[in-house]
Amino acid sequence: MTDILIVEDNKELAELLRDFLQAENYSTAIVENGEKALQFYEEHEARLMILDIMLPGIDGFAVCQKIRETCSTPILIVSAKTTKDDKLNGLLLGADDYIEKPYDIDIMLAKINGIFKRRYGIDEITDGNLRLNLIRKTVYKDDLPLEMTAKEFDLLLLLIQNKGKVLNKDYIFRQVWGIDSFSEPQTLTVHIKRLRQKIEENPKNPKRISTVWGVGYQFL
Repeated sequence: MTDILIVEDNKELAELLRDFLQAENYSTAIVENGEKALQFYEEHEARLMILDIMLPGIDGFAVCQKIRETCSTPILIVSAKTTKDDKLNGLLLGADDYIEKPYDIDIMLAKINGIFKRRYGIDEITDGNLRLNLIRKTVYKDDLPLEMTAKEFDLLLLLIQNKGKVLNKDYIFRQVWGIDSFSEPQTLTVHIKRLRQKIEENPKNPKRISTVWGVGYQFL
């Protein structure tokens, strides 16, 4: 699942925000209008929506209202509409916060980190000598940082969260790459191999990520 969906028709502003968020290890997607935002949520969802109000077609208020009919995903409105009525309208429709444009990026990141911590509970999980920071998507082994791609992190997190369970390969692939991914299922095997090289004491004789032949993988 994507961490943050940016709904913004200003391409330059959207891409700049995306770059800052990716530097914080958030996975992001960008759509430029309300219709695409609603379509994205029907097909993929996201853990947080950053929503502009003045959009072509369906405006941000309508998007917020529609999302709230079926989903409690945090919504952070970011808009140049700064009147009291606009802010009240956004909050009454279910937005979690309302930030005026132009905004300070450090304040924006602090609000986003706060939303993730409050909504998704703990910001770190540990398993043996592994420690995963869920906000920054970083992994430490014996308190030393490991280089980890976004997909490697998502895969490791899924395995740890289901420790002891045998997970089917198709299920893992859908959860990490999505049903609409253009990646080949074989990429799962490649990522498992990379994870073993990073977290196992002996990758050729893995003790933590076990292969269950004909089924999938099990984290021990």
